[in-house]
Amino acid sequence: MTNQTNTERFPHLGYGLGLRVEYYESLLEQPGNVEWLEIVSENYMIPGGSPLVWLDKFRERFPLVMHGVSMSIGGTDSLDEGYLARLCALARRVEPAWISDHLCWTGVQGVNLHDLMPLPYTEEALAHVIDRVRRVQDALGRRILLENVSSYIRFADAQLTEWQFLAAVAERADCLILLDINNVHVSAHNHGFSPLDYLDGLPATRVQQFHLAGHEQGTPLLIDTHDAPIIDDVWNLYVEAVRRYGRVSTMIERDDHMPPLVDLLTELDRARLLAEPLLRAAA
Repeated sequence: MTNQTNTERFPHLGYGLGLRVEYYESLLEQPGNVEWLEIVSENYMIPGGSPLVWLDKFRERFPLVMHGVSMSIGGTDSLDEGYLARLCALARRVEPAWISDHLCWTGVQGVNLHDLMPLPYTEEALAHVIDRVRRVQDALGRRILLENVSSYIRFADAQLTEWQFLAAVAERADCLILLDINNVHVSAHNHGFSPLDYLDGLPATRVQQFHLAGHEQGTPLLIDTHDAPIIDDVWNLYVEAVRRYGRVSTMIERDDHMPPLVDLLTELDRARLLAEPLLRAAA
């Protein structure tokens, strides 16, 4: 990696979907308004089989990005060199526009918790994460994106806000941000902060991608489930994000209660219709 800080984004891809097995055939037959796809890296970090056959078909038709769920960039276990080697191998096969994961920890003492656990927003944790991001980027030979996660607790000894922590990681590790708009809304509700303060606190040049998704109303917390339509409050926050960050690749993410593909294409059209007039007006 270069020692010179790089604040330029990767090329803009437009409006895309998360690739899920339920939509394999439909997306190849009638892709509609889908301009790019995001794959879950771990689903394809395998030596062979049907998933890779499908992956190669999509690679021929769409720009792809890779999105991981188990790098555990904030964990205290040593970085998993085997995982990074498999991730590198998949990147060589896919040639993705970019690679992302989550700003969190996902396991301890070799046990994967299969969840995205929040970090303490302290200076000690910040230095730890920055060092690990730099080492991952050196291994991959490229910058990565880190996504903000939804959270339901916060640490009493926090020294920074979540957005200050994310901004500092991006600036000091020279990585980019995958901003999940739904996660900002969920965490803002759960912890009582302003989502607009969150947006205002991030460096605009570092925001490379948006996620849009739905969630569940718990009691009293909102739960990040990605299994429901996007609500109006999240759409409104997306508009505010476009105003602040400009043209950012946008993706609809759905992981459960999978609707007909046309429903997601309708949501994707809504994202386009909300964003493009703002972008034209700002040009």
